[in-house]
Amino acid sequence: MARILVVDDQVAIRNALREILENEKHEVIEAKDGVEALVCVKQKKPQLILLDVRMPNMDGMETLVRLNESHSDIPVIMISAQGDIEMAVEAVKKGAFDFLTKPMDLNRLLITVRNALDTSHLLKERNVLIKKAGRTKGTLQPIIGESDAIKRVKEMIELVAQSDSRVLITGENGTGKELVAKWIHEKSARREKLLVEVNCAAIPPELIESELFGHERGAFTSAHRQRAGKFELANEGTLFLDEIGDMSMKAQAKVLRALQEKYIMRVGGEKRIEVDVRVLAATNKDLHQLIQQNLFREDLYHRLAVIIIDVPPLRERRDDIPLLVNHFLDQISAEINCKRKDITPEAMYILQNKLPWTGNIRELRNVVERLVILSRDEITADDVNLHVVASTPQAKSPFEEFFSKFKSRDEIEEFLDKHYPPTNSN
Repeated sequence: MARILVVDDQVAIRNALREILENEKHEVIEAKDGVEALVCVKQKKPQLILLDVRMPNMDGMETLVRLNESHSDIPVIMISAQGDIEMAVEAVKKGAFDFLTKPMDLNRLLITVRNALDTSHLLKERNVLIKKAGRTKGTLQPIIGESDAIKRVKEMIELVAQSDSRVLITGENGTGKELVAKWIHEKSARREKLLVEVNCAAIPPELIESELFGHERGAFTSAHRQRAGKFELANEGTLFLDEIGDMSMKAQAKVLRALQEKYIMRVGGEKRIEVDVRVLAATNKDLHQLIQQNLFREDLYHRLAVIIIDVPPLRERRDDIPLLVNHFLDQISAEINCKRKDITPEAMYILQNKLPWTGNIRELRNVVERLVILSRDEITADDVNLHVVASTPQAKSPFEEFFSKFKSRDEIEEFLDKHYPPTNSN
């Protein structure tokens, strides 16, 4: 299950620990002193180290210090025949996960090993998120646009960012709700901490609770180890719940409790874990309608919707399309390493005025990428008509849009009879 390095100058101790750990299906590697241990760590990359205190060449305390300088993500359990309190305290202060005395109690050893490995997994999950955040920091895309609608969104971001108030971001798919959430975090006092994102629509209902709150080993069939949830990983930072309207009612109840009580409990666990998290949520659904259908909790809605930012669809901010197109032309040409192509006024006019843009900003970017690849020296009206207009379903009229909501002719007739009953001509 895990690769464990046993470091002890006594062969009998190493053999005994090997037998115990291999019986638990772990892979065991050995070293007889601190010098050899440092080489093994570099070459074999163990997930856990059992380290004796008293050894020749380099003792356990010095080895521990060096390990923490270069491999602080690997938990170290110190072992010693002389288990005085002062030595144990010193070891923990220098970064040891725990301190065991010889002869070791078998149950205590196995529990400590299990806990250390679980902690190692939690640290690695958090480090992955930290590295991801570090890669994206400084490369956050700007919010492009000068229309009144998008100016209002930018103003709202500036106003709410510095508070810890919860924000509900609404808007159609592809409008840029995730970007709004990222800018709120970036401009907040929590910007040096993690922004942890959860796409509620992409996680099966039976796994959403584990994803949000974590789980203990053995909580369910596939829970082979302890795992931290997104609330825990986002502690002191920001948690972004995207597509919150797709969350199950059971998970909604737990999210509501976490927001109210400011603590969580892992699935299968009983320990309360305090969390200091700012929650941002986004949805493309009408939550009021879901509330009426008993698919969304009204009390959770009021908890989340302290501030509401509605991101407008692209068709309501067509004046921004030229700015967006030119931004994407710069971006895409840099990404695919080609000369930036110009776009003719006629082509821009079609993009700005003749297309429904049901996919919003996401669709526009894809269209610009397609035009960059398929056009020759510049993007012309012919290119747009051939590669975009010809393959784009045109927007429905208001009449067509209204009646498309009905599943059958009978439903239409029932609606008309109810709201517009036939009048007696006599």
